[in-house]
Amino acid sequence: MHSLRIAPAVALAAGVLFLFATTVDAKPPKIKDALKLKPIQRDVTYDQPTAAEAAKCTIDTENDDRQHGWVVRNADGQVLRRFVDTNRDKVVDRWCYFRAGVEVYRDVDSDFNGKVDQHRWLNTAGRRWAIDKNEDGTIDRWRAISAEEVSAEVVAALATRDSRRFARLLLTSDELKQLGLGKSTQQRLATAMGSSVGRFDKLAKQSRQLSSDTRWIDFSAVQPGIVPAGENGSTKDVIVYENVAAMVDTKGKQGLVHIGTLIEVGDVWRVVSAPRLSGDGATADASGDSFFFRQVAASVPSGSAPSGGTVLTDEVQKLLAQLEKLEPQIATAKSPSAMAKLNAQRAEILEQLYSQAQSDEERDAWGRQLADMLSTAAQSGGLPDGVERLNRFSKKLAKQKSQRDLAAYARYRAMMAAYSMDMQSPKADFVKIQEQWLKDLNTFVKEFPTSPDAPDAMLQLATAEEFAGEEDKAKSWYGRIVKEFANSDVARKAEGAMRRLNSVGKVISIRGKDFKNRNVSIAGLRKRYVLVQYWATWCEPCKEDMEDLTDLVSKYGRKGFAILGVNVDNDRATAQAFLQKSKFPGRIDLYEPGGLDSRLANEMGVLTLPTMLLVDPKGKVINRNIHVGELEDELKKRLK
Repeated sequence: MHSLRIAPAVALAAGVLFLFATTVDAKPPKIKDALKLKPIQRDVTYDQPTAAEAAKCTIDTENDDRQHGWVVRNADGQVLRRFVDTNRDKVVDRWCYFRAGVEVYRDVDSDFNGKVDQHRWLNTAGRRWAIDKNEDGTIDRWRAISAEEVSAEVVAALATRDSRRFARLLLTSDELKQLGLGKSTQQRLATAMGSSVGRFDKLAKQSRQLSSDTRWIDFSAVQPGIVPAGENGSTKDVIVYENVAAMVDTKGKQGLVHIGTLIEVGDVWRVVSAPRLSGDGATADASGDSFFFRQVAASVPSGSAPSGGTVLTDEVQKLLAQLEKLEPQIATAKSPSAMAKLNAQRAEILEQLYSQAQSDEERDAWGRQLADMLSTAAQSGGLPDGVERLNRFSKKLAKQKSQRDLAAYARYRAMMAAYSMDMQSPKADFVKIQEQWLKDLNTFVKEFPTSPDAPDAMLQLATAEEFAGEEDKAKSWYGRIVKEFANSDVARKAEGAMRRLNSVGKVISIRGKDFKNRNVSIAGLRKRYVLVQYWATWCEPCKEDMEDLTDLVSKYGRKGFAILGVNVDNDRATAQAFLQKSKFPGRIDLYEPGGLDSRLANEMGVLTLPTMLLVDPKGKVINRNIHVGELEDELKKRLK
């Protein structure tokens, strides 16, 4: 192979910029030098071998008629890196990074000037494609990004107070024109877009909910819909999501970020308004949750029929207009009493719209919006009688057979709002509150046994029974979830919980990747007593236990004691940094994304932390709920 050079590529590692360059003549670079290269963008999870593993890696040339370069493989032959010259000018212009043998990210020098100008996430890492026009390492625009990834970017922008990052996600004026929407819709969107960055800045500065520890968990929205050409003056079909929200986690506390409307523009999805937070003291933008389906309907003249055949009455159009005028007022309310009055008006309008809906689909949409609004407003203090209103609405729905699912939806959110408000009360009687919560859950499951919220209610009951020592009752609830809701996410957790409760005397299987991306299995620790510790950096008791466990390893490690940790942080880097700083010798820690909903956590039905199991040298569980204070006596007895 002829002389090939890896051009200087800006790389980001631990916040430090560095340059790596090497020129070779027929020979590839040294492996340690090749592995120094890192993705320019931070949020990339890829295989990073240890020094010992790197010593066993190989680097070879690849050459064909179109391109040539180098590939780095580990001892098992899996590809770790690939550096490619795609235009045969003897300079690398594509830097590829792999995870488990699959390419997950690449930096690209598309104009062949020796500087990276594109970043692409691939395969299991998603579909983001970013452009860095001025080649300074900062993304300037998105060429491709999914709706789910947009919601994660909004959360990241809020968490880091980065308005530029948010602005990159906004619909542009040129894109708005290209959509071919009617004039009135364009004006509404343009108004929202114009104030979005300012509102974002205000929210980011005032919010106390989100921090650098906040992590995106999940994307929440009903299926996207098409606003067809000819609707409300539009000339093209437009695909949109309405009422999008992102589930987030901040040090174990979960919350919602309301993102509102997303619009598909070619290969990217765009936001059109600033996000909102639930239950935050900050004044947020409450407008723009629904720019299309409500607005389109509101603009149809009385007596005409939209594509679905629904005829809108003058009264419905009047209600929609009132709702549209009300939302900006809620966003700028100056006092709790003013907020409560406006929210009450909003609730009354939504209930009237529910009552006047002419199809089950419309009725369900308005009903859910009303339930969500009442629950959120009640918990944030914006509507003191929100729970009472929700319960009245649920009872009204329950009398109609066709509305049972919606009745269950409203009832469950009323229960959760009441429980949350009671727990936050300065004079909270936690015992009585818990008793009432369990009573409400039992009643809900009896009344709505097949509702989508039933498995979650059952899991709450099962957990409570398990913690109370009523294992048979807990198993009964877990069993019902598995049997009656086999395809639900909750069923996997319930199945794991039953496995854990029945684990004493049985061999268990725990396997995964450690923080050095090595395959690890508890079976590899046979002939030792192994403590399995499920932990997270947000669990203070877990971290205290880790100090004690380190002392026990130093005393009993040579006699046959080992620790297998399973980390359930939502962010790998946070856990890895903690381990590197704290330095707990004599333990192996596994990690998989997903937090308490990860595969590793679900396989043993881990619901709370700390959770620890003690396993004997044959791989059988001795104690499935051991405490650190009991452990030394147990080891003294067994390691003589």
